[in-house]
Amino acid sequence: MTPQAKAAPLIELPSRDRLLAVVKAFQGRRIAVVADLVIDEFLNGRVERISREAPVLILQYEGSDLRLGGGANAVHNIKTLGGEPLPVGFVGNDAMGRSLMALLKRKRIQTVGVGRAKAYGTPLKTRILGGGFHSTRQQIVRMDRTQPLAAAAYRWSEDHVRRALKRIGPVDGVLVSDYGLGLVSEGVLNLSTAFARKHRAPLTADSRHALLGLAGVTAVTPNEPEVEEALGVTIGHDMKKLEKAGHALQTRLRTPSVLVTRGSDGMSLFEAGARPRHIPVFGSDEVADVTGAGDTVIATFTLALAAGATAFEAAHIANIAGGLVVMKRGTATVSARELAQAIHRADFS
Repeated sequence: MTPQAKAAPLIELPSRDRLLAVVKAFQGRRIAVVADLVIDEFLNGRVERISREAPVLILQYEGSDLRLGGGANAVHNIKTLGGEPLPVGFVGNDAMGRSLMALLKRKRIQTVGVGRAKAYGTPLKTRILGGGFHSTRQQIVRMDRTQPLAAAAYRWSEDHVRRALKRIGPVDGVLVSDYGLGLVSEGVLNLSTAFARKHRAPLTADSRHALLGLAGVTAVTPNEPEVEEALGVTIGHDMKKLEKAGHALQTRLRTPSVLVTRGSDGMSLFEAGARPRHIPVFGSDEVADVTGAGDTVIATFTLALAAGATAFEAAHIANIAGGLVVMKRGTATVSARELAQAIHRADFS
C-alpha cells in the first residue's frame, strides 16, 4: 500500500450461526403490536388503449386483491416469521373493517385486542396496477381513504388499548406502528412503554410523522426521509450528515438504538456509546416493489430483539428480510424458512 492509499473501511460482520440461531428462536415469541391497522387493495388491469376522454390509460379489469397493510402488515410478517403477533388497535364498523378482521382470522392471528370504533372509517389504500400480456404490472395510481380518529376520541382509544393490553397477557416484545391515523397518542405510547417495562420486553417503534414523540423506547426504525423530516435536515448521500443526524436523533429520543433504513444504501445502526455501523443492502439493488418494506424490517428487528439478539444482530437479520421482501410484488411478507435460507447464502467473509 502506498503512503497515499487509504485502507477500505472495516465492515463488522456477525456470526452466521448466531443469526440462524436467532431466527430459529423466533418461534412462538409473543409480540404485542400497537398499530394503525390498514387494508391494502390492489386492482389489476390489462392496458387496452389511451382514452379519448382524457390522456389516460384504459384498463380492462382483471381482478382485485385485499391484503393486510400498515401496522397490520407488520402483524402479518411476525406471523409468517414464526412469532405470535397480538394486534392492539381498532377498525371501523364498515365493510373494510369486516374484511380486515376476516383477513386476520384467516391468517390465524388473534383479534382479542382489536376493537371497533364508531364514526371511524377503516383506512383503505387502493393501488391500481396496469400491464400488458407479457409485461409486469406497474402501479399507476394510489388512492387513500383515511379518516384519522378525532382528538375527542383519544380518551376512548387509550381506554381500549389499556383493556386490550391486559387481555393479551405476557409478551416477549412490543411494537408500536404509527401511521398517523390517531391511535398512537402520547397516552397510548405511555401505556405501551409501561406494558413493555412490566414484562421486561423490548419496545420498538416507528412513526410516519411524529418520530420525535417516541422518546424512551428501546429502538426506533425510521427511514431516511422520516429522519430528515423530524430534524429538518437534508442527508442525501452525505455520510457525515447521516451520522450527525443519527446521533442527534438518539440524543433527543434517549433510546439505546436507532436503526435508519436507507433503501438501496442499506441501513445504519446508531447505539449509545458506540460508533455508527453501516450495513450494505442485501441482495440486488434492483427492487420489484418497496410497498410495506418498513413493516417487514421493524417486525423482523423486533422479533430478533425478543429472541435475545443484540441490536447489531437484529439489524443484520432485518436487513436481509427487507432485501427479500422488496423482490416481491405488493404488500408482502417473509417466512422464517426464506430468511434462514438467505442467511445461508449471505456473504459473511
